[in-house]
Amino acid sequence: MSDYINWDELSELERIKYESNYLRGTLVESLADPITGSIAYADTQLSKFHGMYQQFDRDLEKERKRQKLEPAYSFLIRVRVPGGVVTPQQWLKLDSLSDQYANHTLKLTTRQAFQFHGVIKSNLKKTIQGINSVLLDTIAACGDVNRNVMSHPNPAESQLHAEVAEVACRISEHLLPSTTAYHEIWLDQKLIADSKKDVEPIYGDRYLPRKFKIAVAIPPYNDSDIFSQDLGFVAIVENNRIAGYNVLVGGGMGTTFGMHETYPRLADVIGFCTPEQVVDVAEKVVLVQRDNGNRQNRKLSRLKYTIDRMGIDSFKAEVYKYLGYELQEARDFEFTRNGDRLGWKKGDDGKWSLTLFVEGGRVADRNGFNLKTALRQVAGNISGQFILTGNQNVIIANVSADEKKKVNEILKKNGVLPGEISGLRQNSIACVALNTCGLAFAEAERYLPTLVTKIESILNQHGLFKEEIVIRMTGCPNGCGRPYLAEIGFVGKSEGHYNLYLGGNFNGTRLNTLYRETLTEDEILAELTPVIADYASNRSEGEKFGDFVIRKQYVKEILKGSDFKH
Repeated sequence: MSDYINWDELSELERIKYESNYLRGTLVESLADPITGSIAYADTQLSKFHGMYQQFDRDLEKERKRQKLEPAYSFLIRVRVPGGVVTPQQWLKLDSLSDQYANHTLKLTTRQAFQFHGVIKSNLKKTIQGINSVLLDTIAACGDVNRNVMSHPNPAESQLHAEVAEVACRISEHLLPSTTAYHEIWLDQKLIADSKKDVEPIYGDRYLPRKFKIAVAIPPYNDSDIFSQDLGFVAIVENNRIAGYNVLVGGGMGTTFGMHETYPRLADVIGFCTPEQVVDVAEKVVLVQRDNGNRQNRKLSRLKYTIDRMGIDSFKAEVYKYLGYELQEARDFEFTRNGDRLGWKKGDDGKWSLTLFVEGGRVADRNGFNLKTALRQVAGNISGQFILTGNQNVIIANVSADEKKKVNEILKKNGVLPGEISGLRQNSIACVALNTCGLAFAEAERYLPTLVTKIESILNQHGLFKEEIVIRMTGCPNGCGRPYLAEIGFVGKSEGHYNLYLGGNFNGTRLNTLYRETLTEDEILAELTPVIADYASNRSEGEKFGDFVIRKQYVKEILKGSDFKH
């Protein structure tokens, strides 16, 4: 142990990371232990860097305690997919693995990644090896490192889609941990020489103070919620080419109830870089956070708090010192929306892309709505791509006219041909929450569709069924579903009770504000009914719901994250 580190002043996880031998810990021993379905505490922290979280079925918790059994442990596995792009062959493999080792579903995340749920310990290695067999992996999908890098998903919406997707991949690959632990533990690859020692040129021996999130966007579409990211790159298009990228720093959604010094925050625009500088800028911002982030209190360790503690000007100066040059002045840009545009769209290259709504991001076969079967059959009949969106939807991309016809036939046969849905539902996001997330206070994914149906009846009464309104729900305040950017946001406080937030905007550039606390469903509907009626009667032409509630002073606009109230 180093003499100059005062471990008593640091988070417990700092010591775990330092003593892990570059993320190895005792994972091999934990996996081999036949007595329990869990792994050792320190290994649960290290396993996140390998792309997994230990969980247990909370629906069974009371009964298993009554029977004096340990919790029904299983693992979430997250697949790292920069830009959300996979081939049909990769989709088929993930689909098969979900049936073989997980709970027969695929979860599409808000970071354009896949999640498996319900994988038991003895199947972890087989699942990860299956993922790697199609040139995908799970390393750095979680943990105190850069996570999955997002980018604008739809090739039919932008001729420059491929360029930003490639930028996302370059950033992701550059910022991957260098340790060989992942390959040793999960892929059974041995070191060439016993004397070889891992080094982490970017992350060091304690990695980052906390997770780090990066995204790329092309105006006018803010489909990656760029202002919620630790680091964002906004493509500036001039003369039909990307001239460079505005650089945004310090976004983040997570907060903690009862801890006023925690808050969501929108990123600041700090300058402009050329395409050739993007990876260098990403690395140096990560390095500044590595060296200046809070390692004492993990609740205050994200980049947003580093920036607010240092001050944005001092933070920029530090980034410039690491870069050895200054960024150019930021260029003008404007976003018009942060949701997906559903349905078929023809690209300039003549290929078709279908953005398909996936409620809650859950790909499953349920009650005659056989989405999982349909997408499996689609994967066997197209030569294009599947692209996950940051709004938990999937794009069947770059298909020919003949393939488009086949896709429609398959979707119709399986009961999932795109039909009319409300503007509210198509802009909904929900985190997993109960029954597997250990942090959840309340339901989200399993409940939001029911609540949306009841809010739809109110909207329908006022002729607003097709009005697009961004609605999001999470089971806790950590913000995985980015609820604090929604026009209508719900955050679980306890079982069946939610905080209601209003006033985010449709393009993802404004935080919402706490409107009412700890509401039941009946109270939610009672609170929303008069606001929706007022909106229907008194909105200005083209005025969005979030803008209306600010103008009518139902809530006050939050101008900086530190003013946010829980």
